[in-house]
Formats: sequence, structure tokens, C-alpha cells
Amino acid sequence: MNILEILKLSLEKDASDVIFSSWAKPALKIHWDIQFLDEYDIISSSELSNQIISIMTEKQKQSLKERMELDFSIDLKGYSRFRANVFFSKNWIWWVFRPIKTRLPSFKELGLPDKLLDLIKRKNWLLLVTWSVWSWKSTTMSALIDTISANMQKHIITVEDPIEYVFNNNKSLVEQREVWVNTQSFENGLKYALRQASDVIMIWEMRDLETFRLALRAAETGNLVIATLHTSWAARTISRIIDMFPWDEKEHIKSQISDSLIWVIWQDLLKTKDWKWRVLATELLINNTWISNMIRKWVLHQIDWAIETWIADGMYTMKMSLEKLKEDWKI
Repeated sequence: MNILEILKLSLEKDASDVIFSSWAKPALKIHWDIQFLDEYDIISSSELSNQIISIMTEKQKQSLKERMELDFSIDLKGYSRFRANVFFSKNWIWWVFRPIKTRLPSFKELGLPDKLLDLIKRKNWLLLVTWSVWSWKSTTMSALIDTISANMQKHIITVEDPIEYVFNNNKSLVEQREVWVNTQSFENGLKYALRQASDVIMIWEMRDLETFRLALRAAETGNLVIATLHTSWAARTISRIIDMFPWDEKEHIKSQISDSLIWVIWQDLLKTKDWKWRVLATELLINNTWISNMIRKWVLHQIDWAIETWIADGMYTMKMSLEKLKEDWKI
């Protein structure tokens, strides 16, 4: 089995993922559907293990042994970068690759609202990109960082697991830190970013309570913080954050969120009408005086109504986005 050959094939077929599993044929995931590569033989567990070990560093091998699963990235020179995940199932090893586009799509190509271009000029704010895996959250965040770097003079620090898109220093200086390689955790990377003269901080994922605390602190102390969260619906995102905190902290956190949150963009990928491509549907919540008061008073059930009311501010619901995509014959 030639892994590099299969990875190149995945780029030609525009696959979202490449899956190597023990005692199965290699498979590509194309538009959410698994397609086995019948021209290749079934891979034995020992062969797959040997292939994986051959491209891992000693530190990565040790981490896999200790943690039983590992995220890392590899660079296929002249083709693309890939995010890789190695894990075990029933004592057999699996290996999943996700291609990372070498060229970031533009806002227009992604289908993101132009309003975001105005919002990223601010500081002292927290921006959340939400929904599930494989909804282009990391692509959206990377497009935001790339736009800031190209147009603004900022010191940008990212904390990622692993590093996906590699940013160039344009008008900004971009420092990319990978968890387990350059820092021990998201919490550590974020804590020390506050001491590194940062202006913009990108957090790959808000996974625990302390990371949330530090993100809010970073926003309050002058940073634009961009992060992802696995939630749906803008109001549910706010509820999810506050529910993470102990009861005696909730009122204080409501106040922090109402002051520091700039927007939540909830996004999802859908198959196009011809089932040949994917299109992004989004919901955009922008914090204003009314939204801030709703968060403080904890009347989040009114947020959908508020979004529809303040369309002039650039807000819109997921339902509006879906209706627009249907009107444009995209879905």
C-alpha cells in the first residue's frame, strides 16, 4: 500500500477524509459518503502500524503509547497539509487524514457575511464559531485570521491541536502554537499568550472551564479572541458557556459575557441541490444593547426574536439562511 499515493488521490477526488483501518481496504469520505478504494488490497494491522510509525516522531510515538490516540499534522510537499488522527479500536489501529487546503477560501467563497469584516476590526471581544465537526469551523476561523493578518498590524497568537493552516506574516505577526508540541494544553497556551503582547488570540477549541475563564479574561484585557465551540443555535451557545460555571459564579459570568461577547456564528454544511458539492448555512448573532440585556436578565428564549428584529444590524437566523439558499437554488 502506498499511503502517499492514496493521499494524493484524495485531493484529486476532493475527499473530506481518508480512512485507513486494520483489515479493511482504504476508504475516502466524499460528500459525507464512504467510498472504499477497491483497487487496493486489505491492510493488515501490522502493515498499518509500520506505516504509521514510519512517519511519526519519537515524541509522537511516546504520546500515542501513553494516550492511545493522537492528533498531529503532516505536510505533503507540493500537494497539501493533512491533519492526522491515530487511534485504536478493538485492539486494532486506525488512521484518519483530513486534507487542509493550501489556499484559504475567501469570505465570498465560504458564503460568510461581509459583516464579519467589520467585526474583526474590534478588540476586547470574544467571537465564537459553533456547530459540529466537519462544518468548516476551522476554515472560517482561519479565514478570519488570514484577513486580519493581510489588513491589520497585529500580533496574532494561535493555540491549535494540531496546526492546520499555516499563516504568513503579512501586515501582522502570526505565532502558531501546537498543543503537545509547543505548549502543554489549551489552558497553558492561552494563559501565556496574555504575557506575550498579543492583540488577537485564536483558540482551536474551548474544551474546559479554565479555558473559558482565560478567554473571557483575554477579551477583557484588550484582545480579540476567536474560538470554536461544539454547540448549535446562538442562544444555546451562550447557555452552554454559562452552564459550565459553578452556581456562585453564574451572575458574574453573565455580566462578563454580556460585555465581552461580540458575535456567535453558528454554521452547518449541506449538500448542494445536485449533491456534487457543499454549501454553508449560517446564523449570525451580534451583541448589541438589547442582546446584552437579554443575557444579563437570562431571557435567552427572546434571542431568536431579537435576531429577526435587528436584521438591519447584520443579524439573521439559520432559518433565514436556509430560505435564501433555497431561493438561490443551491439546496
